[in-house]
Amino acid sequence: MSTQSFCYRLLLLIVHFALSSSRASTGNVSAIIVFGDSTVDTGNNNFIPTIAKANFPPYGCDFDGGVATGRFSNGRLVTDFVSEMFGLPSSVPAYLDTDYTIDQLTTGLSFASAGAGLDDFTAKFTTAISLSQQLDYFKEYIQRLKLAKGESVANEIIAEALYVFSIGTNDFTLNYLVLPLRRAQYTTLEFVTYLIGLADAAVRDAYHLGARKIEFTGLGPFGCLPAVRTLNLDEPGCCNKEYNQLAMSFNAELQDAVRKLNGDLVGAHVVYADTYNVLSAIITNPSDYGFEENVAQGCCGTGRIETSVFCGLGEPLTCPDPNKYLFFDSAHPSERACKIIADEIINTALLVFL
Repeated sequence: MSTQSFCYRLLLLIVHFALSSSRASTGNVSAIIVFGDSTVDTGNNNFIPTIAKANFPPYGCDFDGGVATGRFSNGRLVTDFVSEMFGLPSSVPAYLDTDYTIDQLTTGLSFASAGAGLDDFTAKFTTAISLSQQLDYFKEYIQRLKLAKGESVANEIIAEALYVFSIGTNDFTLNYLVLPLRRAQYTTLEFVTYLIGLADAAVRDAYHLGARKIEFTGLGPFGCLPAVRTLNLDEPGCCNKEYNQLAMSFNAELQDAVRKLNGDLVGAHVVYADTYNVLSAIITNPSDYGFEENVAQGCCGTGRIETSVFCGLGEPLTCPDPNKYLFFDSAHPSERACKIIADEIINTALLVFL
């Protein structure tokens, strides 16, 4: 065989495997279905009576068309990037947005609500859509899907979808560490265990409704959120080490729960996605990740305390380049940070589903 012929055949082989890999990547996950809080709310809170909204400038300044969709960021969220990486649409629709038809929701949707927690009491306090209500919406979605596509097609979509849970931080920052009720009932470690039980139950509920490919995102170092740094009276401007220890305790128990779920749920594959370490690495060495500005402050307003409506009030003070910042507001990552987190999750926890 001539060298030219060999190179031609090798090129064909490479193209064949590339195309096969692409087809497998897009075919292995039919849709992305999301439960959670403001980290993955793509606009559901626009349609409920709550002040936890992000449907006004400067939110969305780097989203397609510069539209404030209700995402708590300057652009897309982690789940938007994950959807695109699986060959699905580049943004995940909000379930309550009636501009989307059921046909458009067949490749993915988010039930998430800013202010929600694993504990339904967290959502009551913030007037968000509770996790149990999100699961009820999922039941409603299944019925809508069956009416539109037929039971067989709907069941296939549900079985082959990737289910993402991104929730839990609010249970600490807006509930346990602020309000007295749960602190009167539980020690901190008991509360962690209580939340893990709720996480376990939510995954089992989704499983009984047809979910088989499930990712549960661990908590990030929420003690390093700009708002938490601002309120850290013991060490102003510094990360709250006690809060970060709570996040690590939760993550350790969550990983144990994931292992148990995999043993209990026949045919399911549940994975744990680590965000704590990647965010900690960025905070420790921001220049390694291309962040030129202070990772202790957000882009919006002063960067120390503003989020949601307070970002709107401080719009004239918003930084000129949000993607130089780890955080867009005092609690939520910038679009660039979301892309880095999504890349990490795809290359670790979600690799099994590609």
